[in-house]
Formats: sequence, C-alpha cells, structure tokens
Amino acid sequence: MTAALLAGCSPGGGGTAGNVADAKPSSSPAPAGTPTADPGTPPPPPPPPPKGQDDPALKDFYAQKLAWKACKDDPETEEKDEAEFQCATLRVPLDYANPAVRSIEVALMRHQAANSEARVGTLLVNPGGPGGSGKDWLKYAYGRFDGAMHDRFDIIGFDPRGVGESNPIQCLDDKARDRDNADDGPDPKDHAASNAYSEQKSKEFADACQAKSGDLLPFVGTRNVARDMDVLRGVVGDSELHYLGYSYGTYLGSLYLEEFPDKAGRLVLDAAVDPAEDPLEKSVNQQIGFEQAFTRFAKDCAARAGCPLGRNADKAALVGVDFLDGLRTKPLTTREQGRKLTSSLGWTGMISLLYGDAERWKWLRDAFTYAMRDGDGSALLYYADNYNGRNEEGKYDGSMDALPAVRCADGAAAAPSPERVQEVLAKLRKEAPLFSRDTVAEDFDGPGCEFWPYKTPEKAHTIKAPADSPVLVIGTTGDPATPYAASERLAEGLGNATLLTLEGEGHAAYGKGNACIDDAVDKFFLDGTMPPAGTRCVQ
Repeated sequence: MTAALLAGCSPGGGGTAGNVADAKPSSSPAPAGTPTADPGTPPPPPPPPPKGQDDPALKDFYAQKLAWKACKDDPETEEKDEAEFQCATLRVPLDYANPAVRSIEVALMRHQAANSEARVGTLLVNPGGPGGSGKDWLKYAYGRFDGAMHDRFDIIGFDPRGVGESNPIQCLDDKARDRDNADDGPDPKDHAASNAYSEQKSKEFADACQAKSGDLLPFVGTRNVARDMDVLRGVVGDSELHYLGYSYGTYLGSLYLEEFPDKAGRLVLDAAVDPAEDPLEKSVNQQIGFEQAFTRFAKDCAARAGCPLGRNADKAALVGVDFLDGLRTKPLTTREQGRKLTSSLGWTGMISLLYGDAERWKWLRDAFTYAMRDGDGSALLYYADNYNGRNEEGKYDGSMDALPAVRCADGAAAAPSPERVQEVLAKLRKEAPLFSRDTVAEDFDGPGCEFWPYKTPEKAHTIKAPADSPVLVIGTTGDPATPYAASERLAEGLGNATLLTLEGEGHAAYGKGNACIDDAVDKFFLDGTMPPAGTRCVQ
C-alpha cells in the first residue's frame, strides 16, 4: 500500500479469571428413597467462576494499599511541576487465571480533587494507542479538567501493562527503530518483493519481541488491562468505575463494561472503536478515513495563496501523494545530521497531523512548503518522530513496540477469502483511490500476526451495555483514525448508549476547547445528566 497504517486500535484480549473445582459424581449408589434426576433432563450448567472482588484468589490484590507520593518533576514539561501530582504503583497478577504465580506493577499518576468535601470519586483515563502512556498524557492534558471536574474528581492516568513504566514490552533498540522507520523497502509496484520483504520484517520483529519480552506477550491483551482497572477501582475505594477513554481506550472501556457490568459507573468513550469490526475492515476504513481527510486538507490548501500543492482543488491531493511517493528515490535532507526524510517518514509526518483539527492544517501546509519549495524535510521529520515516540536525543518511548504486541494479543484477522479480497479492493478503489493506488490482491495475504508467538482466542464481537449502565459515546464526523461510522455502530451495539456528535475535523473531541462537547461530558460525569439523544455540536 502507498501509506502504512499508523493508528492501532483493535479488538481484544483473552482468559478468564478465577478457578472452579471439578465437580465429580459419586461412585456409590444413592441411598434408598433418594430422589433421582430424570435421565433425560440435562444437568444444570455450573455456576460461572468468581472474578474481580468475588474471586478469593484475588483478595490480596484488592486489599492492597497504594503508597502515593509526590511525582518526580519532568524538566521537559516546563508549564507544570509534576511534584504537584502523586505517583504510585498498583500490584496486579500477570495471569488472572493463575494469580499466585507472578505479579507485575502498573504505574499510576493522580491529580487529586481540589474539593475533597464535594468529591465524586476517581476518574480513570486512557489516552489510546494501544501503547499510549496515561501518565505522560496526564502531565500535558490535566488542564482540560480545570474547574468543577478538578474540584470533584481524582484524575488518574496509568500506563497499561506492557506500556511505559508498567513492565514495558521491548523489541527493537533505538538504532533498529530508526532504520525501520526510515526504510521504504522495495518498489511497491514489485508486489512479490514487497510482500517477501514485509514477511521478513514481520518475522524479525516477532522474534525480537519474543527474545526480549516473551514472558509478557500472552498477557498484555486489553481484557487483562480491563481487569487491572477493576483492581484499581477496588483499591481506591470506589463502588463503580468512572472512566474516560479515547480511541483504543474506547475498546478498553467497552471490555470493562463486558467484564464488570455491575461495577460500571459513568463511562465516556470518545473517538470510538467498534469491537464488532474485524481488523481487516478496520484497516480499510481507516485508510479511507485518512485519504478523505487529506483530500479535504488539500482542497482547503488550494484555496489559499501560496499553497505548495497548487491552486487546482481537484488535483492538489494527487500532487501531495506524488511528492510523498517521490521521496523513495529522492529523499530530502534535514537539519538533523545523518537523517533524511524518506517516503515512509514523510507519509508518517503527514498522517500524524491529520489527527488534529482543521487548525493544524496550517502546520501541514507549512511542512509541505518547507519540503517542496525549500527542499527541507525537517518539519515532516519532526512530526513523524513525534508520532513514532522519538525524542530529540533519539530515544524511543516504546509505544511502537507495545502497539503490535497488544494488537496481536487482542486478535488477528483470519486470511480473507478471494471474494472478500475483491470486495475490499473495490471499496478501496472507490473510496481511497490515491492511498491504495499500488494495492493489489496479494497484499492481503499478510503479514499481520502470522509470526507472533502467542495465538489469542479473542474474536471481534458486539458488546452490550446493561440497562442500568448508560454510556456516552462521542464521534467526530471528520475523524480519520476512527471514522464516525464506528462511533455510530458502537453506540447502537451497546444498546444503552447515547451518541454525541461533533461536526468537524480531527481525532477525538473532549477537552479540546469545544464548549458544547465539554459541557455535555462534564455534566454527565458530575451528576449523571446525559445530553439529549441526537445532540450535534459544531467545531
């Protein structure tokens, strides 16, 4: 394909908590006069195994006390002293089916409620990914909770297992990651060579993850993270979980609802992932979403004087795609010594800016201007590094190792039938002709998780919400990473959910300055007031 898939939201995780003793029939005959069951009547099903706080094997985990202390200040966040936050670690089982074997620690960061007397409880937040650090996110995003939310909620960001400071998955070192991110591979028109190359890289990556983190790989699925969240809920003393999840975090919230329906409080799922959508369909819809967003950007650019893509609105997107593909043979120099802007990095930098709202289109116009007119690839390289989790010292945060590890633990797509492949190709040709122009049927043979050492039993499926657990789902009409239709399907599938719509561009809506969205979400969290069905806000 022309553009590599960047976002990694996927369905998820495996295993069942708790153990049930085997029920063995008596080997001796029943005493005379004892009623016997009708041999034609099947026995009643066994009771479900206890889980969460009801599982005796998890008692010690739910009874632990958190040792909160002031966090260490991060010099990179000059606008905030992290010592104003509190940090702690939560102990959870590596394997919920065998909790006594080994425990791991989940890193937490808390922004305490300013008004303890009016405190509602704890709000747990996941920023997405998979692979996103909730601790890092809270350091920068705490301001969106200013006011009544900060007064009445302890806000906790956490690093899910396998991510950040919570037993991070490790696969590639920084130099290898630099090489992989910059590598354009064979000519995409040489499909045999491209597919062989992709298989080789996929196998090498899987082998590296197995060598460095093989003991963690079977246990980093999203369902286990949902179980970790319930341990945290119990430890902080809340009877219900209040939760805000963005993007992939909406799937995590949905799985929590499925695992612990009686513990679900006020859940907000923003930029939703549809749990019933298989990975192939998700990938195709995402590619369409990004092409449509890029086309809207290009048309807006063409209407402005000095647009580097030209003034023809019908051709501007094609000019941009041709330029990015042309970097395969003519990479640009940058201000970083020894690094060039390759096609792969250029595509990543461009797509990363499409996650933002239309105000960020100016940044993308400028980045194209520097690259196309000045021959300077520094801006697009900067945005690619930011997306890939690379800092100015060349260190990676591990998010790109965690992303495929969680995705493969959450469920891989089965090989599509020839008929399905042709259906997908037809959809891409019609709705994403530029981004899929080099795509052929053979590209759908893999690689995905074929070489992954752990095979999960999880499958895409619809999740239902209990009648007493209302959920607020938010979708943005121009969201390229999790297209709006996924929010519609999630809300419909949950059954007891209200869909709040933002008409505009970008990925996710809450906390980004839209008063209509922010007020609706705050009211729901603070007093349970749901916005009227069909509410639409304008960016």
